[in-house]
Amino acid sequence: MIERIPELPAYAARVLDALEAAGFEAWVVGGWVRDALLGSASHDVDVCSSAPWRDAEQALRAAGLAVHETGTQHGTVTAVSDGKPVEVTTYRVDGEYSDARHPDSVRFVTDVREDLARRDFTINAMAYHPERGLLDPYGGEADLAAGLVRAVGDPRERFDEDALRVLRAVRFAARYGFSVEQATHEALAEFAPRLAFIAQERIGQELTGIFATGRMAWALESERDVMVAAIPELAELVGFAQNSRYHDRDAFAHTAAVVGGMETVTAGCANDAMRWSALLHDIAKPACYSEDIAGHGHFFGHPELGADIAKRIMRRMAIPTEVIRETCALIKLHDYPVTEKTRSIRRTLMRCEELCPGRGTALAFELLDLKRADALGKAPHCWSYCSELDGVSAALRREVHAKAPLSVRDLAVNGGDVIRERGLAPGPGVGAVLQGLLSAVVEDGVPNTRDALLELLRLD
Repeated sequence: MIERIPELPAYAARVLDALEAAGFEAWVVGGWVRDALLGSASHDVDVCSSAPWRDAEQALRAAGLAVHETGTQHGTVTAVSDGKPVEVTTYRVDGEYSDARHPDSVRFVTDVREDLARRDFTINAMAYHPERGLLDPYGGEADLAAGLVRAVGDPRERFDEDALRVLRAVRFAARYGFSVEQATHEALAEFAPRLAFIAQERIGQELTGIFATGRMAWALESERDVMVAAIPELAELVGFAQNSRYHDRDAFAHTAAVVGGMETVTAGCANDAMRWSALLHDIAKPACYSEDIAGHGHFFGHPELGADIAKRIMRRMAIPTEVIRETCALIKLHDYPVTEKTRSIRRTLMRCEELCPGRGTALAFELLDLKRADALGKAPHCWSYCSELDGVSAALRREVHAKAPLSVRDLAVNGGDVIRERGLAPGPGVGAVLQGLLSAVVEDGVPNTRDALLELLRLD
């Protein structure tokens, strides 16, 4: 049920009033209108006006508003009203899109309906005015009510103009839990290959937006062609039979299930690295595939190679470095054996700290969630592993509470103690001794106390 549009914020009304007092027509457009109809008007307010940008700037300044020329080549200025930015753009239509992303030129017009006609989806092609009400020439309100993402006009024309709209359609559908209208869906598959012309960082931004909705699994399952076009390396997983008793799906379907499983085991609170690792954890399986004499599939080395491939994918998409580092660590460790035994827990913590200094403890818990999600994506007889991991989680919490050492920095002795007790000169040898002490604590259960470690130093 579509909500009644709430009252326009006073700061935005002030911008409308300034433009119309100067004799121009103005409407609120875009995301604010869409979200207001859904009862959550949290989007920034954008205004569209018949005023040429210079006239708009003059009218806004005359009303006492600060104005910045933020995109005058497209007719846009930004007014600052009560400390809030409001973009004001002249009605326009776009010229050809020779780069499949940006119009080569724009032409300013005087009819808001022409401006709405150039927009991507019906739910984004509505205008609102507090007195004139809702202007909805393409049925956006009905599509909101029906839960549909539908292109304005001919979807093939819309995606031919701007290929990034292919991913935007998936993001909007994921964000609101909508379906993609059939003709629009068919055009998505047809124009998905044109994502190759889009800057990789823009693709990364859209994928991050899809992850944030918690519905990446739906995107992989329902709009597979688009997702494979966005990340071409995923194509190798499609239809790839794993020939393993642990798997009852191809590698791509398993991946989608793991992505969904990550949302399940974290109650939708997974961070970016956990989500990316779920998506890319098995990306190297096709390259690492081998069969034994019984015809069973194996994937030796796929975690290490997968981490390398994931790093290349994420770097080209300009994903933040810290997210890449954590993602690659999780992928590298996703098959790392972990049990409830103290030695195993300490080894895992130490390995996590080596890969992500300062994040070892958090990474260890994230790793267990990735293992749970991975289990949920396997054959049903593997699902019980999630329960086994509950015991591992409890053991991990105990070790963390006991302040288990993660690196030589956590030992109860330091380099000065080694130099004094062993008579060594400062240098690499001191570090080697400290690593030996750390191994003794982790592997042999030597207490991490000053007395115990000093005694061990004196035994040599």
